Amino acid sequence: MPARSVTALEPEPDCPACPRLAAFRNSLRSSEPSWHNAPVPAFGDEDARLLIVGLAPGLRGANRTGRPFTGDYAGELLYETLIDCGLAAGAYGAEAGDGLTLISCMIANAVRCVPPQNRPSPAEVHNCRSFLAARISSLPHLRVIVALGRIAHESVLRVFGLRLTSFPFAHGAEHIVRAGDPQRPERSLMLIDSYHCSRYNTATGVLTRGMFRSVFAKACERL
Repeated sequence: MPARSVTALEPEPDCPACPRLAAFRNSLRSSEPSWHNAPVPAFGDEDARLLIVGLAPGLRGANRTGRPFTGDYAGELLYETLIDCGLAAGAYGAEAGDGLTLISCMIANAVRCVPPQNRPSPAEVHNCRSFLAARISSLPHLRVIVALGRIAHESVLRVFGLRLTSFPFAHGAEHIVRAGDPQRPERSLMLIDSYHCSRYNTATGVLTRGMFRSVFAKACERL
């Protein structure tokens, strides 16, 4: 995976790469001018050994606050889990200025802009993948990636040029996406899958708090 320049880590505030997302973003700027309404950058520790990859900003969550998984139910569960696992410090206040910090951990979305109905198109996921690749390349100590949902899982695999059929998505599944040198096995990189921590998944029992915590317990063991 080639190195990326620092300027390619995040899209510009008025990124035109996805016309549908740009139009939606502009409409929200008119109706909700106090919101962030721009691509949401990654958040966390630049020396992270763990990268969490989500799907896209939530309409009233990250798109409003400007920080991944901040301001909606998914963030409540994610940050509660990170604090309990020692991967975050402070108190989650559902706002970007709550003072919460991540410890050896970073969060980024596969798609940086909020999509209508929380559903990015395959083309939009593709268009934003260069920023995910750049972010992964920028983390020299990265050891583990946790993918929240199938789309995040597949986007990570495509960053590494891997066949999707060789690495099927399943909650709790572990995949080696970059093998370490025999003399430096610590340079290997593992992908761990989780169901997305959305309100729908937790309300329907697809994902429980225990299931979610077990994924991060695995991640911490690998770190």
